[in-house]
Amino acid sequence: MELLNYIPEEFVKFMLVLIFSLLIGLEQRRHHIHENDDLLFGTDRTFTFIGLLAYVLFIADPVTFIPFLFGFALIGLLLGIHYFHKAGQSSKFGLTSTILALLTYCIPIMVFTQPIWLVLSFIVALLLITELKSHFITLTKKASEEEYITLAKFIAFAGIILPLLPEANISEQIPISPYHLWLAIVVVSGISYCSYLLKKFVFPDSGIFLTGLLGGIYSSTATTVILARKEKQGFAGKQTVSAIMIANGMMYLRILFLAFIFNRPVAVKLAIPFIVMFLITYLLSKFVAGSNRNKVTEETPDSILASNKNPLEFRTAAVFGLLFVVFALITDFVLQTYGNSGVTGMAFVVGVTDIDPFLLNLLQQKSGIDQMTIVLAILNATNSNNLLKMIYAITLSSKNIRKDLILNFSILIVSGVILSIIFYLI
Repeated sequence: MELLNYIPEEFVKFMLVLIFSLLIGLEQRRHHIHENDDLLFGTDRTFTFIGLLAYVLFIADPVTFIPFLFGFALIGLLLGIHYFHKAGQSSKFGLTSTILALLTYCIPIMVFTQPIWLVLSFIVALLLITELKSHFITLTKKASEEEYITLAKFIAFAGIILPLLPEANISEQIPISPYHLWLAIVVVSGISYCSYLLKKFVFPDSGIFLTGLLGGIYSSTATTVILARKEKQGFAGKQTVSAIMIANGMMYLRILFLAFIFNRPVAVKLAIPFIVMFLITYLLSKFVAGSNRNKVTEETPDSILASNKNPLEFRTAAVFGLLFVVFALITDFVLQTYGNSGVTGMAFVVGVTDIDPFLLNLLQQKSGIDQMTIVLAILNATNSNNLLKMIYAITLSSKNIRKDLILNFSILIVSGVILSIIFYLI
C-alpha cells in the first residue's frame, strides 16, 4: 500500500477516468454486438474518448468549469444530431446509449469532486441498469397496478406520515406516543412487505422449504395455517412439517431483528436464546425433510401463500394499531397492579394472539419494566405462541403428519421452556 504514496494523484485520477469510460464502452459493445454498426455512434473507443475529452476540458479550468460545460453542450448537440438521424433511418427511438454517453462525460467531474466509493457506486449503477433491461421487463410484467399503489403507500407511511407525528404520549391514560405507534406499524409492515415482494417477484416458484422460510418472515402463524390446510388437500405431504418448522424458526430471527431496532440491550440478551431456538427449528426442519425425501413428492401450488393479505392494507395497519394501544393499556395496568411477575405471566396469555403488537410495546416500554422482565416476557410469549401454532397445525392438517407435528413442536416448546427457566434462574 505504501507504493500508492509514490504515484501522483493526477495519474490515478486519469487512470480511473480511462478505465471507467472504457468499461462502459465495452459494455455497450457487448450490448449492441448483433446490431448494425452504421446506426451506432460508437462503443468502446468512442465512450473512452468522450471520457478523456471531459477529463481534459475539466482540468483546463477546474474553477469555473466553462470548458467542461462547453464540451458537454457540444457533445449533447452531436448526440442529438445522431439521434434524429438514427430515428429517421431505423425508426428506433431509444435514448439509452445517448444518455449513457452524456453520463460517461460526467465521470471526470465525479472522480475529481466525489469520494471514490460514490464514484464506484455510480459506475456500478450504470453497468447494472444497462445490463438488466430484460430483467426489468420481466419484473414489469409481473407487477400489477396494485403493486405500485402498495409501494406508494409504504413510502407515504414511512417517509411522510411518520416524521410528522408527535413523540409526546397521547394522554396520561395512554402511555404511548403517535410516533412510536406508527413506527411500530411501519417496521412490522416493512418486514412483511419485503417477504411479500421476495415471494412474488424473486421466488415465485419456490419449493415448500423456501415457501415456509419466506412465509415465516411474513407471519409464522399464517404460514403454519396455510401450509397445514394445503397438506390436507394433498400438497407436499410430510415435507409440510419441514416447511412449518422453518417458518417458526424465522419467527425468532424476525423478533430478534425487531428487538435490535427498538431495544438493543434487550436484543443482546435475546441473541443467544433466539439463535439457539432458530438452530433447533432448522435442524428439525432438515431432519424431517431428509427422512421423508424419498417417500413424498414435493409439490408447491402457486397459491400456497396467496391467501396472505397485502401487509400494507389499511385494515391490517388499523388492527395492528388498535392491538398495540390495547396491549399498552393492559401492560401498564398489569405492571402497576402485579409488578414485573404479572407482565411475564401475562405474556403466556398474549402468546395465543398476535404477539407482534405486544412485543413491540414491550420493546418500547419506558415505564419501569426491567430488561430481564422484557426478555422473559418475550420468551414466554413465543413459547405459548408455538403451542397455539401446534394446535392449529394438528387440527387443520391430515392424520398423516400429526404425529410428526406433535413431536417436532413438543421439542421446540420444551426447548423454549428450558431457556425461559434458565433465564428466570439467572
